[in-house]
Amino acid sequence: MKIKVFKNFKPMVVAAMTALTLLGGLNPARADETCQSPYMAKITGQEDFVYVWTLGVEGMGDGQDKLVTVDTNPKSKTYGKVLNSLSVGGRNEAHHSGFTDDRKYLWAGGLDTNKIFVFDVHTNPAKPTLSQVITDFVSASGGVVGPHTTYALPGRMMITGLSNNRDNGGRTALVEYSNEGKFIATHWMPTDEDLGGAKKGGNFADGYNYDVRVLPRRNLMLTSSFTGWSNYMMDFGKMLNDKEAMKRFGNTVVAWNLHTKKPMKVLDVPGAPLEIRCAWKSENNWCVTTTALTSKIWLIYEDDKGEWQSKAVADIGDASKIPLPVDISIASDDSGLWVNTFMDGKTRYFDMTDPFNPKQTYEKVIGKQVNMASSSWDGKRVYYTSSLLASWDKKGADNEQYLKAYSWDGKNLVENFSIDFYKEKLGRAHQMRFGAYSLYNQFSQLEAIDSNTAQLAALTDGRVK
Repeated sequence: MKIKVFKNFKPMVVAAMTALTLLGGLNPARADETCQSPYMAKITGQEDFVYVWTLGVEGMGDGQDKLVTVDTNPKSKTYGKVLNSLSVGGRNEAHHSGFTDDRKYLWAGGLDTNKIFVFDVHTNPAKPTLSQVITDFVSASGGVVGPHTTYALPGRMMITGLSNNRDNGGRTALVEYSNEGKFIATHWMPTDEDLGGAKKGGNFADGYNYDVRVLPRRNLMLTSSFTGWSNYMMDFGKMLNDKEAMKRFGNTVVAWNLHTKKPMKVLDVPGAPLEIRCAWKSENNWCVTTTALTSKIWLIYEDDKGEWQSKAVADIGDASKIPLPVDISIASDDSGLWVNTFMDGKTRYFDMTDPFNPKQTYEKVIGKQVNMASSSWDGKRVYYTSSLLASWDKKGADNEQYLKAYSWDGKNLVENFSIDFYKEKLGRAHQMRFGAYSLYNQFSQLEAIDSNTAQLAALTDGRVK
């Protein structure tokens, strides 16, 4: 059967195929990290690279912060090897990074210098280049310090700040930039003195910030809370013994109107809630976080009246030993949650089929210390890195720095490879993001389709003539 091609048919099909490709409609087998923004293009299939945002160590190699690219495709001859190391100049307290919504650029922040490094990861995914350095974060934002999470929204990046330049405390804000690196707006966190129109749901409105995630289907944006520059740049042991410093941690999660960027409700989540991960399935209107100081899993959920609530739903290890929960990674079907604890170096897996009653089903020591976890969309691989903060990492032989890759069969983690970042003179391995050739090949194919109707016909098995 032949189908007549109308004048506007080709661009309509191209747009539809683009949407299908970005949503994985042409290939439902996904292998992306499960912590990414729902607005972001997804990797389909096996990830080819892990980009590790790495802290420089004085006297080690060039001593600079760097983006390290590791080959993670098992079919590659260089599987499990460092392919590239791109230094950015100096030590900036490299911490978190995030892709733009088109996934062509990776934004990586420095908590100490307040610089944001923007890497081109699409021109040559195996060898990223430094595209630009944003240096106006503090001045443009009105005094926000410590760019932490860089999170993709349509055409822009939402950046959480950890501190301010007036007292180096925890009072801070969200800062918006365009994908091109232009400042858009600052959204200050609600406090008792200025709730910004939000409702106070409990005892706290501290104005602290840490992570950000969204549930677009519920017009919801959530932020968590941590501590200010004066704490996160302090020696960890010294801070633990400083009673006043230990009072300077956040105890809140804020629910925001995603569309207007206005705070709606301040929820009590005592004990420094860190990473937020939101459910992916459309029927699950909840997110989770863990508290570093009280060692609990907290559920942020919508009740029967449409109100957002917070509830502690599980313990993580023995809270009296301060295992210090750090990063978490949710399964793409919301059925499980990986939880890392820094002090004992363990990763734990919790069954989340009943989010109000998580059950630990597995645990494993990854190293003397462990921080970040990145699990693949298909749930078959989990990657771990080690560094928390330069001044908080353990000392001596316990200060292990690595990237480790594991396979997960639902019962056991089996190590695939490990890279000793100190032995390689790279520094402290902090946070990971996945990269792949396939995604950019898809972009190239779509561009070709847009310029040649014949190629469109070929890709649709000749059904369009």
